[in-house]
This record gives sequence, structure tokens and C-alpha cells, in this order.
Amino acid sequence: MKWIDLPPVWLAGCIALAWGQAQYLPLGLGFGPVWADLLGGLLVGGGLVLMALAVTEMRRQKTTLMPHETPSRLVQSGIFTRSRNPIYLGDVMVLAGLILYFDAVLALPLIPVLTWILEKRFIIGEENRMRRTFRSDWARYEQKVRRWV
Repeated sequence: MKWIDLPPVWLAGCIALAWGQAQYLPLGLGFGPVWADLLGGLLVGGGLVLMALAVTEMRRQKTTLMPHETPSRLVQSGIFTRSRNPIYLGDVMVLAGLILYFDAVLALPLIPVLTWILEKRFIIGEENRMRRTFRSDWARYEQKVRRWV
């Protein structure tokens, strides 16, 4: 069951639920034809860009991307100057964008659900490991940069 404890698996599950709701239980609800597709595309694109920037910066710093491993470095450069969790923020943006694109109105509660799952299953543990490993550097970084945005 280790494979289920990865953020992309949770994201994929939420996306599948949103798609299923749009396909099999639309109840005649929708966001509107043009603006939802445009905003959805912007959110998906923005989320993917955030993830790519974060992965690039973590690779450049030669530290792990795995959520349950202790990183070898505290990455404070690049996109990490704006958000402590740009990959998770990207996950939430991708889900929100696809919900808009799918016209899955009833799936909107999946956005806070995914946010809660990411925070409880991954972010809090990661931040605790970094707090123990990087001590004063982490304390300064945590004061300077917000968790999400």
C-alpha cells in the first residue's frame, strides 16, 4: 500500500471522482461554456508550471522529491521563495482547473478535501522533519514564506 501514500495518487483519485460526477451525475448543473474552460485551462497550466518549477529547483539543489523522505537540503530559492509547497499548490490548482473544465459542479468539495489530505498526510510530516533537520534555517524560512501562497 506504499503506492497509495503519494500525492499524485490522491490527485488522480480526486480527478477520477470529478470526471465521474460530470459524466454520470451532472444533474443539469454547469459553470458555463466559455469562461469555465478558459479559467480551468489557466489553473491546470499554472499548476503544471508551478510543479515543473519546483521539481527543477529541487533537482538543481540535488534533494529528494519523495514526500516521506528527509531532504538533504532546505530549498529556499526559485519558486520556493513564494510558497513552501508549490507542488501541492499545483496539485490543488490542477484539480480545480479540471473540475471547471469537466463542468463537475458537485465535485467542488473535492478541492478542500484534497487540500486537507495533502496537509495532513504529507505537509505536516514534511515540515516536522525539516524543522528537526534544519532547525534555525527552517525557523527563518517558515517565518519568511507562507505554506501555500
